[in-house]
Amino acid sequence: MVAKGLFISKRARPNIQPMIAGLCTRVKEPDETDWSKLTRLMKYLNGTRKRKLTLSADDLRVIKWHVDMAFAVHPDFKSHTGAAMTMGLGSPINISRKQKLNTQSSTESELVGVDDASVMILWTKSFMEVQGHQIEKNILHQDNKSAILLKMNGGECWQMFMCT
Repeated sequence: MVAKGLFISKRARPNIQPMIAGLCTRVKEPDETDWSKLTRLMKYLNGTRKRKLTLSADDLRVIKWHVDMAFAVHPDFKSHTGAAMTMGLGSPINISRKQKLNTQSSTESELVGVDDASVMILWTKSFMEVQGHQIEKNILHQDNKSAILLKMNGGECWQMFMCT
């Protein structure tokens, strides 16, 4: 059931990706709590099966990415990254994954998450340009004030981090 949920989360129901990501880490040793989470997810999918994924683009020259993290939420104290790309209505590309590094603060976790998502951010821009669309803006939205201040005031430090 988790494998089927993973498939559907990538194809038609990106809204269940965080739940599926958590369940994927528990497939080898599930307990009663995991079963109740899976049951709840199946009931949610059944109750919302008529919802449609609608995508539209307002402006093909502007790509917007929203990246956010949940700090130290996994049992091994690793953080979780979530990212979504939009060009209007809906989100054709979504990322939801456990970070590979342990971080010491939410700010550091935000920076690691942006670095993880930067591969897709740059690939999407390149892909759209190869399709013949001139990208004028590739915007990254982030909500961690300290990470935003590092970007604004950090200069070379931020650029160096983005290159690693």
